[in-house]
Amino acid sequence: MGATDEESTPVLMRMYVASDSAPSLQARRQLAVLRERFGGERWEVEVVDVFEQPALAEADRILATPVLIRLLPTRRLSVIGDFGDLEAVASALDLQKEANR
Repeated sequence: MGATDEESTPVLMRMYVASDSAPSLQARRQLAVLRERFGGERWEVEVVDVFEQPALAEADRILATPVLIRLLPTRRLSVIGDFGDLEAVASALDLQKEANR
C-alpha cells in the first residue's frame, strides 16, 4: 500500500531562539523530546537565532522567543514560550495525528 500525499508531506517547522539564552537552550531540549515522543523523525526543523537573522524574524513578525512555528503541511500554527507541557504543544501544533502515522 503506497503512502498518500498527506502522509508523505514532511512537517516543516521553524523555531526562533535568542542565541544561547536559558529559555532558548531549554526550548531546544524540549524540541528534541517533542520530536522523540511525537514521531518527529520526519520533521524538518530550522532553528533561527533572531540576533543572527533579524530580517527573517521581522518578516515572520516574531516579537518574543522562543517560538516554534509549524509552517507545513497545514495552516501556520505556533507556540510561544515554554514548551514544557509537551501534550499541549503537540496539540497546539496539530502534531497528535503525525505521531499516529
